[in-house]
Amino acid sequence: MQTIEDWLGQLGLGKYIEAFVQNDVDLRALPHITEADLQALGVSLGHRKIILAAINGFAQPNLDRFPLASLSVEESEHQITEVSQEPTADRRLLSVLFCDLVGSTALSAQLDPEDMHDLTRRYQDSVAGAITRFGGYVAKYLGDGVLAYFGWPMAYEDHAERSIRAGLQALAAVE
Repeated sequence: MQTIEDWLGQLGLGKYIEAFVQNDVDLRALPHITEADLQALGVSLGHRKIILAAINGFAQPNLDRFPLASLSVEESEHQITEVSQEPTADRRLLSVLFCDLVGSTALSAQLDPEDMHDLTRRYQDSVAGAITRFGGYVAKYLGDGVLAYFGWPMAYEDHAERSIRAGLQALAAVE
């Protein structure tokens, strides 16, 4: 059975094992981890992006989803070259969710810039948490908005419903 230690090791991020274990973050908690959570654990920006991307592709605890993580740089470059030579076109339906903080322009005139930044960050973290809980992928943070995809990179039969549920949960979280 795979553990969080194995998973982080496969990503080449074994130096964070102690932080994850001390904070009781295991494979069951991964789908609920946000960028803010990773930052609180002391994970660097680049490694946060790697972990979040891996979590978004992490449907079930399965080491086979990360075959390149255990290879050396030279081996992985060779594998990537081989893989990229094969055509991998894929058509699928996609649901796109965009959440925006209504009235943020007027609010920014009333708040101190640091307070506005903190408010925007908390808002985005709440929305991103709702998105990832329902299997969505946070594509971009645009100002005070969050753009998310459902149905990519992981396809779900009910991705449209998942996007609606995520939107409703995000709304409830920021009320």
